[in-house]
Amino acid sequence: MTHDLRTRPDIDGDGDGDGDGSRELWERLARVEERVRRAVAARHAVDPDPDDPYRGQYLTPEAVERILESPSTFLPIANRDGPTPSAPSPAGGRLGRLCADFALLPLDVELLLVAMAPDVDARFERLYGYLNDDLTRRRPTVGLALELCGQPSAGAGRFRLAPAAPLVVGGLLEFAESESPLLSRVLRVPDRVTAHLLGDDEIDARLLGVARVVEGGRVPETEAAAPLTRAARAANPLVYLLNRGGDPIRPAIDALASAGLRPLVVDVAALTASPAPGPLTRVLAMEARLGGAGIVLGPLEAMAPQRPEQARLLRELCAACGGVPLFVFGTGGWDPLWSRESPLLFTVPSPAPAQRVREWSWALAHAGSAARVDMADLPAADLTEAVASYRLSADQVRKAADVAVRMAEVERRPLRADDLRVAVRAQNGAGLERLARRVEPAVDWTDLVLPEPTRRALGELALRARHRDRVLGQWRMRPGGGRGRGVIALFAGESGTGKTMSAEVLAAALGMDLYVVDLSTVVDKYIGETEKNLERIFVEAADVNGILLFDEADAVFGKRSQVKDAHDRHANIESAYLLQRMESFDGIALLTTNLRANLDEAFTRRLDVIAEFPMPDERQRLALWDRCLGTELPRGSDLDLEFCARRFELAGGSIRACAVTAAYLAAETGLPLTMAQVVSAILQEYRKLGRLLLESEFGPWLGRERLDGARPTTFDDDRRPTTGGRPRP
Repeated sequence: MTHDLRTRPDIDGDGDGDGDGSRELWERLARVEERVRRAVAARHAVDPDPDDPYRGQYLTPEAVERILESPSTFLPIANRDGPTPSAPSPAGGRLGRLCADFALLPLDVELLLVAMAPDVDARFERLYGYLNDDLTRRRPTVGLALELCGQPSAGAGRFRLAPAAPLVVGGLLEFAESESPLLSRVLRVPDRVTAHLLGDDEIDARLLGVARVVEGGRVPETEAAAPLTRAARAANPLVYLLNRGGDPIRPAIDALASAGLRPLVVDVAALTASPAPGPLTRVLAMEARLGGAGIVLGPLEAMAPQRPEQARLLRELCAACGGVPLFVFGTGGWDPLWSRESPLLFTVPSPAPAQRVREWSWALAHAGSAARVDMADLPAADLTEAVASYRLSADQVRKAADVAVRMAEVERRPLRADDLRVAVRAQNGAGLERLARRVEPAVDWTDLVLPEPTRRALGELALRARHRDRVLGQWRMRPGGGRGRGVIALFAGESGTGKTMSAEVLAAALGMDLYVVDLSTVVDKYIGETEKNLERIFVEAADVNGILLFDEADAVFGKRSQVKDAHDRHANIESAYLLQRMESFDGIALLTTNLRANLDEAFTRRLDVIAEFPMPDERQRLALWDRCLGTELPRGSDLDLEFCARRFELAGGSIRACAVTAAYLAAETGLPLTMAQVVSAILQEYRKLGRLLLESEFGPWLGRERLDGARPTTFDDDRRPTTGGRPRP
């Protein structure tokens, strides 16, 4: 060797080579190097052919004699250098903290340093190959590590490498060639442990995409953070946060930060989807100890702990995190089988509106400062109104704020409230889209033509959606009984009266997407399957900022009947399940029906708003005709919309269909829309609806249509429709 580890590299650039208190580490590694030098010299002194290139591939009689003359494995090995391996562990620096966090003995530290030496200095690879009598084995075996630490291979030192020993349980040492005898197994230190001791604080590469460390500024401490901080410092820091409509991640992060720990937030979906989630739990616990972190895990229901393999995974994680603060959150109860110790239970209520606005303000300010976007043009009142109806976790708020700010930055304009609404919709998962049809709202209040009572009912529904957290959560106006904080409304009226369009307008006003449930994917002929399908929809909808629309709801929410056979009994069970599930639903659900009388009366009691959609009167029909024909379609001089509104009693949906049909007829002629084309479209709609064609409604247009129906329609040179050789009026 031409140099040794006593010439330490300058890790932190301050000229003393003491990167983050690593002086002790380099001194200890230098003593390991001295022992290796002495071991190599002792081996070389009795080796008849130290330059043999085929070493380890055959065994000569002389080698057998040397093995027989070697010291007994049951006697301690003479100390080859001054300092003994039983010297006290260092009190400071990363090595000292490692000893304290993993409960290591002095011998454990020596074994760790012997195994880590090849990762720090490549010369140790060849030296260990020589000492192993096999140049292909360039790391220390268990037997060689014990020898270098002055321990007999059959002594108590080998038990410091047992499966239950701190070095192995903590993940600081790994074994290769596990099928070999213990003394022949190769020791290896994970790269993350070596990097940590050398001053690196980056998260373990095996946890990328599974966990992330939350750094940087934080919002002011919440009310729940004080007792949670004391829980994080407790002897058994296992905490379960029961989510009741709030954001459990934020108080957990605040509590860990207040306790002086780095929050390590785990993506449950990525953890369970990993090919080997069991080993990852041990890596996660090791990372938390190395980095002085606490773990935040949830939501627990995404882990599906009711399944045996997932329950076992959760139990392994709780066991591996012994002594590490572990905050688990979910909406259900905690099963004692999931951990050896019972957790401390805290309930996370729904946040107050002021707290939610502070979350958004902090996230927007943080994102805006990085993107250099002016936040002054977004008044506090607009921010409060824009985010009032959303229920997002702290991570979702951070992501939505970042998206909104980047949208404003790309377009080089100040941030607007519409940017927040678009960014929130981008956080909705795709799970509900597999069960319902997503509709992005493209209409607003100006597109609605409704009577005043219906408009007031819709306004009340929007008001309830915006302030439900304050009224139902903060003021507790719906206590007990497992009731949720959802808003349920019924839209009742004939087909085409604007029920679905009103749902779309309401979604646009709240800045949400509309999810229309296709009942063909819900109703199942097999017993119990309909309830399972509905449960999947409700579970997915609870995590989405959207409005759930059950169109033609009487097909599912029908009246319970007298039980005459098994079919009636199971049909009543479906209705009873829906009654309970709708009451515990935390989102916004709209039911539409053409036949309100078919709905069970028990549903009516659980509805927050009932909006009646009557057939439009003459004034409303005139407004509908004008709206549906739009402003871009050219209109002829003979077009009489007042006649259409007065004579034809059509719903808004039918008027829109007539307007579209008439527009196609006008497009074919290339001329402005005429009254004849509008009446022709109305006649087609009447036939489609199965209604009688009465002279009292159509007047002279009905006779003209009958006359025209007996003559072939052709086109003249100007592409004008003609009948019997004469142009139509």
